[in-house]
Amino acid sequence: MNQARVGLLVAAALVAVPLTASAQPKANEQPKEINLDEPETPPAEGTEAAETPEAGAEGDAEGGDEAGLGDICKIDPSACPTIDLNKEAARELNPETYAVQQIYALRYHRFEVNPYFGLTMNDQFVGHNGPGLAVNWYLTNVLAIGVNGNFYQGLNTPSDFNFQTSRAARIGEPITEYQWNANANFTYVPAYGKFAGFSDFIFHYDFYVLGGVGAISTRPLAVVDPDNRTFDWKPKLAFHVGGGLRIFFNRWFAAMFEVSDYIFFDELENPRVDPDNPQDQRTWLDEGKSFTNNVAAQVGFSVFLPFSWEYRLPK
Repeated sequence: MNQARVGLLVAAALVAVPLTASAQPKANEQPKEINLDEPETPPAEGTEAAETPEAGAEGDAEGGDEAGLGDICKIDPSACPTIDLNKEAARELNPETYAVQQIYALRYHRFEVNPYFGLTMNDQFVGHNGPGLAVNWYLTNVLAIGVNGNFYQGLNTPSDFNFQTSRAARIGEPITEYQWNANANFTYVPAYGKFAGFSDFIFHYDFYVLGGVGAISTRPLAVVDPDNRTFDWKPKLAFHVGGGLRIFFNRWFAAMFEVSDYIFFDELENPRVDPDNPQDQRTWLDEGKSFTNNVAAQVGFSVFLPFSWEYRLPK
């Protein structure tokens, strides 16, 4: 039994000795250093490395696409490319690129029809609310001429603040009511863009400013002496400045919000009454004129006509 064990150990030792020796480098061979920062020097002709199949494969890959494509065609003709590489390389390329998207809603030579409703923002004593309509013709994509008008008659409403103030102080505040207003305007669009909303939907918008001149018809409301005084409507010179925002839902329909200031000199009721002749109309109006800013918030929509167009250039 002991002899069998000794024989097995000797056999294992004889097998392990050549395996260990083969794993060691030759005595006269130095370990090769690899520098990844420098390209590998191809082996010289006649050396063992140059004659290996791996070196031949690398040489074919570096020799160019023609040799590689030829090998592919020899191995599998169905995988051989059918295009003429020389012809494709000589083909003219279109170097033109478009970094800016075309304007979504073109305004050039289109009419804008803009109905809206205006709400007074700065008069605490009486509200001058009413509907309005604007029509613009765009000479260029950013500049337009047009007209707008507002209708107020029957819609002027004295505020509760005016009533409470008059009752508490026992003083009637001179107020006026408006009948209509009309202006000729220039509109300029300095900026436009787009933003994302409601998941993937893209809204296009533009900002615009405007200015013009026109007329407004107003009259004082008889508050101090309503028993004897009645006033007639009178048109007055007015100036119009403002700005707004349009949000486009398609290429011809947009919601709009605008703030406009209608500037004019208004006439107010005279707070003094002539006791000797209260019906003398020359004493009904105050001598001075009131510089008035009627600031209104206008909310509506814009329709551009015609509904569609074609760009002069495709891109």
